[in-house]
Amino acid sequence: MANNLLAGKRGIIFGALNEQSIAWKVAQRCHEEGATFVLSNAPLAMRMGEINKLAEECGAPIIPADATVVEDLEKVFSGAVEQLGGKIDFVLHSIGMSPNIRKGKHYGELNYDWFQKTLDISALSFHKMLHVAEKQDALAEWGSVVALSYIAAQRAFLDYTDMSQAKAVLESIARSYGQRLGTQKKVRVNTVSQSPTKTTAGTGISGFDAFYEYADRLSPLGNAPAEACADYCVSLFSDLTRYVTMQNLMHDGGFSTTGISEAMVEAITQATSKEA
Repeated sequence: MANNLLAGKRGIIFGALNEQSIAWKVAQRCHEEGATFVLSNAPLAMRMGEINKLAEECGAPIIPADATVVEDLEKVFSGAVEQLGGKIDFVLHSIGMSPNIRKGKHYGELNYDWFQKTLDISALSFHKMLHVAEKQDALAEWGSVVALSYIAAQRAFLDYTDMSQAKAVLESIARSYGQRLGTQKKVRVNTVSQSPTKTTAGTGISGFDAFYEYADRLSPLGNAPAEACADYCVSLFSDLTRYVTMQNLMHDGGFSTTGISEAMVEAITQATSKEA
């Protein structure tokens, strides 16, 4: 149900690939809540994805950009301000990719050139984005910036490898830039640590099904779906959360604060009884 929470607001949404993408769901919800926005993704991702379909649905212009290239980001922010008719009220960073994960490298055999690419794509792109927005004075006062993260920034997860470090850097950037932009323009910067979600990127991680099932059994509310994450992002873009900033916000059905659940006890009991 729409409540016009974002009526009159202008935004930029980075990272929508296809209908499974969280960024795709965020774009749909922002459109329903009355926002206008620009969509952006890397040219390769755009060729692989279905972003034109989303753009048509939401009436959103597309400005292609490699988020690791400052000059591309400059075109996105200046173009968005021009096409939307004013400064930007909200930005979503939904970008993450690890060449090491794609190539099946375990943590003890990381390719360090690829590791640097992981950090650049998944974390430093966020700093570059905020740097460009600041230099262009592209963000409106009381604006909101959200980046999507994962609890592997705080805990060790098998097969998440160098993405764990990337998410930790991402969250650190949110705190540092949140302090800076909050002081300058009352702009808030947060990360959302989402449940394992069946996106193209998520399911590309080895052992993802085990990640997903484990979190779902442990979480009192179960895993948060992409649609619920989109709702949460809308609330963070809205004026209802004006004083929330520099936070890593857990959106995981209670996973992050649960020790063990009845479902997990039952699963372990059944497994051990079969072994006996």
